[in-house]
Amino acid sequence: MSGKKIRVLLVDDEEPARDRLRRLLASFDWVEVIGEAEDGEQALEKNQELSPDLVFLDVQMPGAGGLEVAASLPTPGPGVIFCTAFDQYAVDAFELHAVDYLLKPVTQARLVRAMERVGESRARGASPSAERARRVASEFPLRFLAKSGNRFHVVPREEVLYFASEGGLTRLQSKVRAYWMQPTLQDLESSLDPAHFCRISRATIVNLDAVGEVAPMPGGHGEVRLANGAHLEVSRRRFKSLMDRLARL
Repeated sequence: MSGKKIRVLLVDDEEPARDRLRRLLASFDWVEVIGEAEDGEQALEKNQELSPDLVFLDVQMPGAGGLEVAASLPTPGPGVIFCTAFDQYAVDAFELHAVDYLLKPVTQARLVRAMERVGESRARGASPSAERARRVASEFPLRFLAKSGNRFHVVPREEVLYFASEGGLTRLQSKVRAYWMQPTLQDLESSLDPAHFCRISRATIVNLDAVGEVAPMPGGHGEVRLANGAHLEVSRRRFKSLMDRLARL
């Protein structure tokens, strides 16, 4: 990464806080601020649009908070440095593999120490996103950030019945309602634990723990019947894979 700048996204609902970080980061000639967001929804949109290496992320924001945003970032995805006025979220932040946790008002000296960690990764030839990917490579999400109306919700894995591709969006069907997510079904599948989720058709991924019955159908395809009574089609190509996966539960 010699000569390549670290591309940074600033996320905070307070413009003065973003301005302060931008000024402080200007002293690092190997850092480039490429964008800003003022809430969790914008943060996820900007991450998808800009693919930053590093995100400075506030914890408490309208809609989705910083912890929920960090939990929903793809793997590989950007490194995360939390910036907040509250110290009680530090344990949760580091469980999400944060690079660092800064308390507001952020000082230049404290920022330097945080960026030293980023610089160490850079010297090893790894970006912050690669470092984060390395740390979470053996882990799978236990919760999902999804939207219903104008609000974000955190849905635990055990509440998910299935994911479906509908009209260019990904629908998360829980035990109580439907939500909508940004990742495509293809991107989502690559991050899911194969011990719990199985692609059963081009448009659907089912939570194996939610399957109550499997009914073979003429022609080699089938149908799964979920615990809540829903019926989902299983394609002929994926029927054997589903049965094999269920047999290993």
